[in-house]
Amino acid sequence: MDALNNLFVNIAAAIRGLFADSHSFGADLTINSIVFIVLFLIMVVSAMFLSLVERKFAHWTSQRSGPNRLGPHGWFQFIADAVKMLGKEDIIPINADKFLFKLAPMMLVGVTLMAYAVVPFGKGMVPIDLDLGIFYFMAVSSVTTLGMLIAGWSSNNKYSMLGGLRAVAQMISYEIPLLLSLLGVVMITQTFKLSSIVEAQKSVPFIFIQPLAFIIYLIACLAELNRAPFDQVQGEQEILSGPLVEYSGLRWGLFMLAEYGNVVATSAIAVSMFLGGWYGPEFLPGWLWFILKIGFMIFLMMWARWTFVRMRIDHLMHFAWKILLPLSLVNIFLTGLGIYVYELIIVRIGG
Repeated sequence: MDALNNLFVNIAAAIRGLFADSHSFGADLTINSIVFIVLFLIMVVSAMFLSLVERKFAHWTSQRSGPNRLGPHGWFQFIADAVKMLGKEDIIPINADKFLFKLAPMMLVGVTLMAYAVVPFGKGMVPIDLDLGIFYFMAVSSVTTLGMLIAGWSSNNKYSMLGGLRAVAQMISYEIPLLLSLLGVVMITQTFKLSSIVEAQKSVPFIFIQPLAFIIYLIACLAELNRAPFDQVQGEQEILSGPLVEYSGLRWGLFMLAEYGNVVATSAIAVSMFLGGWYGPEFLPGWLWFILKIGFMIFLMMWARWTFVRMRIDHLMHFAWKILLPLSLVNIFLTGLGIYVYELIIVRIGG
């Protein structure tokens, strides 16, 4: 089992062993290039596969037929979707800001890929193990708000602009309880380093210590990802498709790539912060446990999407500021109180 646990670490060590100095600039550049390509492929394959899984999930929950023609039970449908998308005409509105119109989808994909840099996929399998890993992730993820606003503004379309403004209001509002929900774990571990946070869950996952924080994080993530029931940014009945109204072909596909890539990234952070990361029963390697836990988080997100109806925009904002924000502050207070009581008991026992 140790060989499976360290499979990718050993592969990286073997590649470095091809160089005279395993820590030379050339070795570092080679490893970083390979990691970048692998992360990009993970994001692309995940987006293609999850787009199909989501439709299968919708078919299961709402008793519809779903994709069932291409391949066994329709499981090759995502290949046809990709080919169709690549063949569609790329249309840019005449009065649009062409530079920003083209920049927005590329910015979202780039930011999403940057977020993967600190994800601990397994023991010793962190692309960049930053001391401020969770801080970096939150800082990078917040840039997606700017990408949605640019997409809405540059399209020169009133529906797109309304969607962009909704994106700013919604994503900034829910970033606050999202960030505060993670502070409880940081207070317990006294570190922002994701690999250290996972190591601290070797005995007990933090979901049992911070259940309220986990629920707040999950709800805020749904809103940050603009997924139902928090998909007012693309509310079809109100503003057609929000910032994506004027996008078609590959550029529209880049938005979908960023959306599903963010689903995987936020699920990976939830696994690292609350579900014990790569730790699990030893009959499976740690990196496989990590993938399975990500799958569980994605299942919860899809379940919520196809279960709850879309909220009204004013109810959405009230929910963030009047419910989630106070609850996240209460969680921080209770966590601090628990740490104080725990340390007080330890001091008395030690004394």
